[in-house]
Amino acid sequence: MPPHRSSAWRFLLLVLALGLLAACGERPAQPSYKGADITGADFGRRLELTDHNGARRSLADFEGKLVVLFFGYTHCPDVCPTTLSDMAQAMQLMAPGDAARLQVLFVTVDPERDTPDMLKAYVPYFHPAFLGLYGTPEEVARAAREFKVSYRRHVEPGATGYLVDHSAGSYVIDGEGRLRLYLPYAHPPQDIAHDLTLLARNG
Repeated sequence: MPPHRSSAWRFLLLVLALGLLAACGERPAQPSYKGADITGADFGRRLELTDHNGARRSLADFEGKLVVLFFGYTHCPDVCPTTLSDMAQAMQLMAPGDAARLQVLFVTVDPERDTPDMLKAYVPYFHPAFLGLYGTPEEVARAAREFKVSYRRHVEPGATGYLVDHSAGSYVIDGEGRLRLYLPYAHPPQDIAHDLTLLARNG
């Protein structure tokens, strides 16, 4: 092959290679979450309960915000306070603008004991923006079924009260009301902040 044709051929290969690299670079990178990506889940679309201030709430009330939804109860000895504390720490690790888009909702699975006043004293203790939600036993059961959450009353031998065994993970719902992430119990605050920031900025 003559020298001038060889040079032209190498130049053409270089152009094609650069074009391929540029095309690859233009593809949006898929977010890499620490929790479980459940985008497209066919449950968790409705929530109709009352907050600890007495306002009736649905997911539509939080349009444009990221919602972290957790089911628990105020007498919980470990899982619930740990989860709420981790969420509060995660918010502190986030940029103020991202954290401002976040709404944490704590749904009681013990409506017989968790009165509005008790929720109002307990939930905002971890962060003033957190909201406690309650309803009749039937309303709570309906919400739990919608989000595939299980719970049952459990009495320890010799105890005067009771505990409630319940699902321990949290759901993250995007600003359009769609389930996006599942955060398991004891998900580190740094990982929570990472996931929520990623979702807030990438949608």
